[in-house]
Amino acid sequence: MNIGINTNDEDLCLADSATTHTILKSNKFFSCFVMREINVSIISRTTNIIEGSGRATVLLPRGTRLYIKNAFYSPKSNRNLLSFKDIRLNGYYIETNNEGDIEYLYIT
Repeated sequence: MNIGINTNDEDLCLADSATTHTILKSNKFFSCFVMREINVSIISRTTNIIEGSGRATVLLPRGTRLYIKNAFYSPKSNRNLLSFKDIRLNGYYIETNNEGDIEYLYIT
């Protein structure tokens, strides 16, 4: 399940229940990172799109900050992916709610 949590297209982060690590395509999120190639498994194969890893901060709407100890840096990614694990490690919960025919994901 993916859902957008920011409105700026470049900074848009999708909460992704399938990713094991937060993956960020811009190095501006990182306070400290080490450049290195990391192989990751995707649906059809293993790829080396990760170019580094380190500490990162993601700013959510209303000023909420998520601190991520080990985010992956991937400038080749199509989007930023925020792992459910990192959301939980920051003390937040993920809830769903149905309104009409639309299901919403809330980070509380």
